[in-house]
Amino acid sequence: MNFTSILLFFLLLLVASPALHAANPYLAKPGDTPASIRVATCAISGGFMHLYTAVDNRMFEKYGLKVEFLLVRGAGVSMAALASNELQFLYCTADAIIPGLAAGAEAKMIASPLIGLPWVMIARKDIRRVEDLKGKIFIATRPGGTPDTLIRALMKRLNFAPNDLNIRHIGGAGQTEVYNALLQDLGHATMVTPPLDARAQRDGFNVIYQLDDLNLPAIYSSIFTNNRLLKERPDVAQKFTAAMAEAVHFAEKNPERAKASVGKVLAIKDSESLQAAYEPYAKRLVNRRVTIPASRVGDTIEAARQGGAQLRRKPSETYDNSFAENLEKSGFLKELWGSEALGKRW
Repeated sequence: MNFTSILLFFLLLLVASPALHAANPYLAKPGDTPASIRVATCAISGGFMHLYTAVDNRMFEKYGLKVEFLLVRGAGVSMAALASNELQFLYCTADAIIPGLAAGAEAKMIASPLIGLPWVMIARKDIRRVEDLKGKIFIATRPGGTPDTLIRALMKRLNFAPNDLNIRHIGGAGQTEVYNALLQDLGHATMVTPPLDARAQRDGFNVIYQLDDLNLPAIYSSIFTNNRLLKERPDVAQKFTAAMAEAVHFAEKNPERAKASVGKVLAIKDSESLQAAYEPYAKRLVNRRVTIPASRVGDTIEAARQGGAQLRRKPSETYDNSFAENLEKSGFLKELWGSEALGKRW
């Protein structure tokens, strides 16, 4: 290549670079001071794979975000920390947080990378179908919890009478309790999320139902921020949303690195469990647009209202889709995914 060709090549790069940068206008500019933010999950879950991947691969840094990553157990405690600005962002199951937003918490949902239900029903080896549970015992942690709500919806779908299945509440706050109860033969079936289903199969249990087949208006892993940040630093909310949307793409295209990130947090090394986490959380439930499904927010709030919750806000006052929608308008998503379909418009 002669000097003229080399010069022409660099001139072309200079001409092209503004267009490339315009497709991702959320990147930090030279000289920008990084914005320090505290980000937490409300539990340890494979469903938070995209945040783990983004943190582990330092994806926030190029967007000018200096992230301190925390774990705050429980939806109520983490929402209180977010509303008081002890946290600037929370990553949690939307169905657990939305009623609090509708009740008046000073925060909003701004993106939903995962939509649907990852829960699966596992049962003792003599139970092969949901219909086989008639006259048996289902194990749940507490009344009104997600497994308790889902098993009642499933019973209704299958036309079970109220006394066709005994729901045994054992207390606790997580899946370890119900899983151990099943191991101890305190019941015949329970519900878990991946990757615990892979362990269940190794322990001789059957996976007999995918709860997403109920087609309930569920929203899973979502991003929340507080009203103070939305008012004072909306650019940070936009950058954070862009970084998480890129993490969705990165996890799908780099499965081994995504599995390594979730394995590090969950302390899992076996390939079967990591793959069991990867399939639903990086592929099956993924919402590439990261937009919030407004109709599902409304349905979730209405269900909480019918359950007796005292709610003050309309569904539209609990979320802000503008940050996710800007990703498509700016060309950011097209730059990420190219000609690949983005999926359903919520």
